[in-house]
Amino acid sequence: MSQHSHLEEGHEHGGHAGMDKAKIWKVAGILTLITAIEFIIALWAIPGGHIPQHIGNYIYIALTLVKAFYIVAYFMHLKYEKLGLQLALTVSFIFIIYFIVLMLIEGGFLNIHMMSH
Repeated sequence: MSQHSHLEEGHEHGGHAGMDKAKIWKVAGILTLITAIEFIIALWAIPGGHIPQHIGNYIYIALTLVKAFYIVAYFMHLKYEKLGLQLALTVSFIFIIYFIVLMLIEGGFLNIHMMSH
């Protein structure tokens, strides 16, 4: 049996070196802060009349997209992948969201016009 040290086993991660415990805690803190802001909006700002419901919905969507970015970029390690893979996944995600929005718009249009006939 050969003796291998940690350095000899090929554990060079190159681009992954930036993901240490401090960075993980920083990203977790950012996600916690965003979640706290969402709770404040949901439990205080909208019910108290400080923010209208439709504005609150847009804020939720924006904050959710920011949280999704941090989760995908850091915890799923997409930030450390090659640009080609990043672009392929991002473009695919945008098209999926676009098609979902189109289906919702068309479904609403059909619902309105089918009910009137």
